[in-house]
Amino acid sequence: MIHTGMTAGMIEICGSRHGYWWGVVSVAMIICLMSQTPVTAAGSEQGPTETVKGTVTELLSILKELKDPNRSEARRGEIEQVIRHRVHYEDMAKRSLGGSWVQLSHVARREYVGLFVQLLRDSIANRMVEYSGERISYLSERREAGFAEVKTRLVGDKVDTFIDFRLISRDGGWLVYDAVMDGASLVGSYHAQFASIIREASCAQLMERIKEKTLIVKLFEKSGS
Repeated sequence: MIHTGMTAGMIEICGSRHGYWWGVVSVAMIICLMSQTPVTAAGSEQGPTETVKGTVTELLSILKELKDPNRSEARRGEIEQVIRHRVHYEDMAKRSLGGSWVQLSHVARREYVGLFVQLLRDSIANRMVEYSGERISYLSERREAGFAEVKTRLVGDKVDTFIDFRLISRDGGWLVYDAVMDGASLVGSYHAQFASIIREASCAQLMERIKEKTLIVKLFEKSGS
């Protein structure tokens, strides 16, 4: 069964180079997200793995072009459009907040979702420049009741790790709703960080920190890295 929940307890918070590891999964996630293609002219749906493979070469060209620091604003704009069109970001935002979600008003929920998109956008944008030619191998694909999991291996000079991308079928295409690297969930990582802040302060304070861009989310830390 494809796991659709959140596993905060699996997060590793032991290392000192979490920035690099977040860069690794960010680049891989960007590849998967931007590789989503619409339904073919014949009306047949491309599978999750095929939609990833189809535009990797084009994506790498885009990454190279947007690595210029002077293109940072354009880079963020492009990434936000990708997130809004290719990611199940509302579900990710809701699960990252956990039980605190039900305490928010409808207006506050909309505001939080918008802030979550910005946080995800900036996290990815800030790490795109760390891409250094890592290669993705597609190992397997599994589908079950509208969900899919694409298992990949990311290999480069500094990394050799496995990343599982979890997708959901929506309107004839596929949306990414989580990524799991060596057992650590992206959404679970956000949830663990946010829950800690909310316990110490409040959900309103969490949102303020995101607005002020003072929140540094530690994701996928690796012991011994």
